[in-house]
Amino acid sequence: MKQVELLTQEVKLLKEHLGQNSQNSSRPPSSDGLQKRPAFTRRFGKKPGGQTGHKGKTLQMVQAPDYIENHAPERCACGASLEQVEKQTIEKRQVFDLPEPKLEITEHRLLCCTCPQCGKVSTGEFPKDINAPAQYGKGVHALTVLLASDYKMPLAGIRQLFSDLFGYQLNESTSLNAQAVCHQALKESEEAIQQKLLESPVNHFDETGLRVGGKLHWLHNCSNLLYTYQFVHANRGFEALEDAASVLPHYSGWAIHDCWSSYLKFRQCKHGTCGAHFIRELEGLKEQGSRWANRMQDLFLYAYEKSKQGTSVVPDFSLIERQYARICQQADQEEPPPKYQHKGKRPKKTKGRNLFERFVNYKDAVLAFAKYAEVPFTNNQAERDLRPAKVKQKVAGSFRTFKGAQTYARIIGFISTARKHQRNVFKELLAVFNGYSFLTALAGC
Repeated sequence: MKQVELLTQEVKLLKEHLGQNSQNSSRPPSSDGLQKRPAFTRRFGKKPGGQTGHKGKTLQMVQAPDYIENHAPERCACGASLEQVEKQTIEKRQVFDLPEPKLEITEHRLLCCTCPQCGKVSTGEFPKDINAPAQYGKGVHALTVLLASDYKMPLAGIRQLFSDLFGYQLNESTSLNAQAVCHQALKESEEAIQQKLLESPVNHFDETGLRVGGKLHWLHNCSNLLYTYQFVHANRGFEALEDAASVLPHYSGWAIHDCWSSYLKFRQCKHGTCGAHFIRELEGLKEQGSRWANRMQDLFLYAYEKSKQGTSVVPDFSLIERQYARICQQADQEEPPPKYQHKGKRPKKTKGRNLFERFVNYKDAVLAFAKYAEVPFTNNQAERDLRPAKVKQKVAGSFRTFKGAQTYARIIGFISTARKHQRNVFKELLAVFNGYSFLTALAGC
């Protein structure tokens, strides 16, 4: 009988594992295949297309086109010539197109001359950044950095693109050197981002796995609506979060995260947890027949709607608290108690009991979104800012060195911040190569 029970339990665990998807576990949406569903039920009744009040981005005519082509009649229907007749514009149409791509080549010549008084020969000087007989300019460097970091292209892909567009084989070392120079030039910009995040009342924290040098590392993120900061560390937990590269030890505002225990060890800041994570975990328990999970999920969704999707305070928060406490009591009765199998080891608990204990131990953080208007319901901001790193690994492969991963983290943090400020990313990267950054200007550096 004991063996039957063990086999039954094993079958149950296997079924639970096979039934996991992005709606009932922490698995990514990409694992759902073609059957993806939105995380929250969308409201129906809307017509397809742009909604009322939506600002369109239709192509608009410009006042000063680069070229003008006139299309005039040559002869009248009666056969008379119209070449000498004065004509008027009655309609205009504009075509936005790309010119044939080519590299502009600027030749720098070093000149000398002889002084008419003393006869000494004087020679001019090349600009400091012109140090080879033939080299690529800052525009090429800015573009390679943009393609490698933001567009996630592998080095071979960048080389092929340059060959197709411009007819030049761009060496991989050129791309790598451009990224290294950009990484160094963005040091002060990164410090400015860190300072802005420390001053922010709400920040989002998360981490994701990163393959570096054949080993698992972690890309840690701290971001909000305007700024993104990321750093790479060999560890995921507390050791990484208290590192000198981390913002969290010096932060005193609201830290939004997925209830990872390492974040909760920092007591100098306030904590808010991701409601979307809880809804997914509760969905998994519901599918296993959990009654308390069904009630708790309904409570979360009710509070989510009452808080206007996590943007305001729930008017009847005391009612939410009382219902929350009752459901936790029900969970304590439904979930089997911990099993102490071996002395000195942690007791074995069900997923439901682990989740219920988190609800009890971190109640203030779990319900913060319903009590404080500034606390969002989800940690989606951090997840959106981390997602490009996962796409880059799938498209361009893992990082060969730790230095390369660090370079990517700093550059992508700057690019993400520039986009959040509605800046033209290519122009901002070009400005960085010219010694200017809008971030240091904003910080008054």
